[in-house]
Amino acid sequence: MLTARIGLLDLTGAIDPRLMAAAASALNVQVTRDLPQFWPVKASVTYLADPSLIAPGMWPVRIVHSLAPGEGGCCVGAHNQPFARVVNTPGGDEWTLDASHEICEMLVDPYGNALQASPPVGLEDGVLRDQQGAVEYLVEPCEPCASAAAAYEIDGVMVSDFISARYFDRVATAGVRYSFAGSICAPRQVLPGGRLSWIDLRTDEVRQVLRPEASNAPTLRNLGLPTGCSLRAFVDGRTSITMRPQRLPPNLRARAARRTHREQLHQAAGFRSRWFV
Repeated sequence: MLTARIGLLDLTGAIDPRLMAAAASALNVQVTRDLPQFWPVKASVTYLADPSLIAPGMWPVRIVHSLAPGEGGCCVGAHNQPFARVVNTPGGDEWTLDASHEICEMLVDPYGNALQASPPVGLEDGVLRDQQGAVEYLVEPCEPCASAAAAYEIDGVMVSDFISARYFDRVATAGVRYSFAGSICAPRQVLPGGRLSWIDLRTDEVRQVLRPEASNAPTLRNLGLPTGCSLRAFVDGRTSITMRPQRLPPNLRARAARRTHREQLHQAAGFRSRWFV
């Protein structure tokens, strides 16, 4: 298996380089230690201080000020190479959650078209329940558990939880991990802030469940026939404009605790380095 090389770079100029380096280190841990437990991936993440350092074959993840309407976070560019864009949160570190999200999804499905058959879901009295039949779900490992409330931390950096392949099982089984951090407890569960998208095999249209954080109420949507560079890009372009404004405000206490943790690690690294000078 070839190793996917991911380069993390800040195009906003607004993020402390130490946070960028800490984020790249934490994301590298996630893709080498955590993600391979559930998905057959092999990758590394490196912080790039300058765009000129993007090597041939590297998949760039660019931190940007904003995305144009209809743009998704992850797509395929020149020479059929995946890339991602992540919006920076001014003064915050929530962008690390989104970077983790995009990186995990790029690695599990680089081209954004992987599908998995499983029973359809429907709304009954405002609750998601399995229905008869089968649909083909778009494999988006972080989307059902995309919020900060479902995230976990690596060395003071917030990263996204992600589902396992067992998420698409027909029935729940005791003892099965449906997501790495355990936020997902059953097949096809969608947490607040999450989504689940699929192809309706009768019409070839894309349908989805959205569960915005602010309202916490699942809704069913029909996105129509897919167009564009990939199914994931098509869904992203029609969903982010709805979901992003309904994110809950960041937990300032948790943000401060992450910052303190990173500072302590930085100081400890400085102390250790003196022993080897």
